[in-house]
Amino acid sequence: MELSERKKKVLRSVVDLYIRTAEPVGSKAIAELPDMKYSSATIRNEMAELTTLGYLEQPHTSAGRVPSAAGYRMYVDELMLDYRLSIDETKSINTAIEEKMQRVDKMVEKVARLVSQATNLPAISASRLSAARVQHFELIQAGPGSIILVLMLGDDRAVNKVIKLPVEVTETDLKLLSAVLNAALTDIPLEELTSELMDKVMRSAGNAAPLVPVVLDFTQETLKSQGVTNVAVAGQSRLLGLPEYRDVDKAQRVLASIDEEALSGLPAVLEGANGTKVLVGPENVADELKDTSVVMTKFDIGDGMQGMIGVVGPTRMDYAKVTARLSYFAESLSKQFAKPELPKLPDAGGKTDK
Repeated sequence: MELSERKKKVLRSVVDLYIRTAEPVGSKAIAELPDMKYSSATIRNEMAELTTLGYLEQPHTSAGRVPSAAGYRMYVDELMLDYRLSIDETKSINTAIEEKMQRVDKMVEKVARLVSQATNLPAISASRLSAARVQHFELIQAGPGSIILVLMLGDDRAVNKVIKLPVEVTETDLKLLSAVLNAALTDIPLEELTSELMDKVMRSAGNAAPLVPVVLDFTQETLKSQGVTNVAVAGQSRLLGLPEYRDVDKAQRVLASIDEEALSGLPAVLEGANGTKVLVGPENVADELKDTSVVMTKFDIGDGMQGMIGVVGPTRMDYAKVTARLSYFAESLSKQFAKPELPKLPDAGGKTDK
């Protein structure tokens, strides 16, 4: 069902007020907003219908309403106003990056700490090599009974392995195998290095055909190792200051789920995605995070690598502000790794409509 403009305005007001106060929102509070032209009775009716539709929930009979997961999703997708960072906020982010990102080593841990400080929420940071591919195969005779297999990867790195020959091969055999490998297996993603492709290469490799499975195994191992994701988490204790986590058991369950292993699946969620991605409540990758939201975005590190930053927080988080800060962080980090220049500061702060 398509929501009317009035229902959308009421829903946006409920979410905005709940984000600010962490208290259930009543119709009177909405009616008192400066831009609200509807009566308290009309707003109460709209809130009742939004509850029936599943966008709002009523925690207690006498209480006001709070957004449901579906309400937050509607807010993030259609109702949220853009948040423009103030000059002070952008200066603070740029200064932190300039001071602490002079070296790439330990970049993941540093970025996680910086994002947590900027958002006052637990933060996750990850780096991942883009899908590696072999650009060139080289087979070098190393002596009686052995050869050196050299793989040149797309980022100008080389890996090699000494292979004990299962059969006797000549220099001519190795040249033929090199030519076949470079014709059939270069610039191929890992998932396409199949047994069918191996059979095709073996049929063309002549006397060196027994070497093909060994070459393919090493190639697959190498490409798998290049896709390792490094993950760091910082600022988990910041959740304890939020009203949602005053319950000790609930806080412990959530804190136990916010670690590198539990969150290691999040970078894969961003594969193929553009811009910022928001996971609201039950959409999360871990059951323990079903009462939280995750906001993530990507940045470029260079040398075939991508980075990811994100935050974990209550579903009540200020999505507009968090999204704006993460987007600016990602833009600044990409430019920091590409060249010294940082993004131009905006002329003014404040909120603007989409």
